[in-house]
Amino acid sequence: MTLIERDGATHELFHGDGVARPGVILFPTVMGVTDLERGFAGRLVGLGYHVLLADLYGRRFAPDQRGEAMAAMGALRENRAALRERLVAVLAAARGEAEIDDERVAAIGFCFGGQNALDLARAGAELVGVASFHGLFDPPGLPPQPISAKIAAFHGWDDPLVPPDAVVALAAELTEAGCDWQIHAFGHVGHGFTNPAATGAMPGIKFDETTARRAWAACDLFLAECFG
Repeated sequence: MTLIERDGATHELFHGDGVARPGVILFPTVMGVTDLERGFAGRLVGLGYHVLLADLYGRRFAPDQRGEAMAAMGALRENRAALRERLVAVLAAARGEAEIDDERVAAIGFCFGGQNALDLARAGAELVGVASFHGLFDPPGLPPQPISAKIAAFHGWDDPLVPPDAVVALAAELTEAGCDWQIHAFGHVGHGFTNPAATGAMPGIKFDETTARRAWAACDLFLAECFG
């Protein structure tokens, strides 16, 4: 793992060797960069990708600092235009790494990170694909751009943060943007289903091992298709 210092942030680059390979930008949950995302990054490296684990806050939160993390997320979500600039800067940082094939870059994210991955696609960024795991779907309220990236969203149907009408709205938005999109909705599943530590954090947030396995299997196929 290599640390990349950019604009007050410390991104983490996970790579298996020095060979140029497809790159995956990984946007963390509301808690920022944690061992959960490092584990996800290691999994993706095992599939043959280099992974840039993005640091949007410029700091690390401890498990008992959820309130501070929520406030930091809220501050970024209040100005989606400024947040978009951060996301585009993360993409530039990934493309600036010699080991990452800059023509084959995808982005995935979890929770708040899922929103960030979608927002990067919404910015018209040249990505081959974007995957959101239990992400937030509300649009940024900025002038729409054509979306060139393929989109896959993995969503718990009982997610209290993203009700069914928000799922339908995302489908309509992506259709209007002209992109290749898919939404996988899992019944009787809430928010945070990939995170073993999520259970009990808030009502409706619960790890689901079966759904996590299914979503990751679908994402593996999705990334393989995107990278060709």
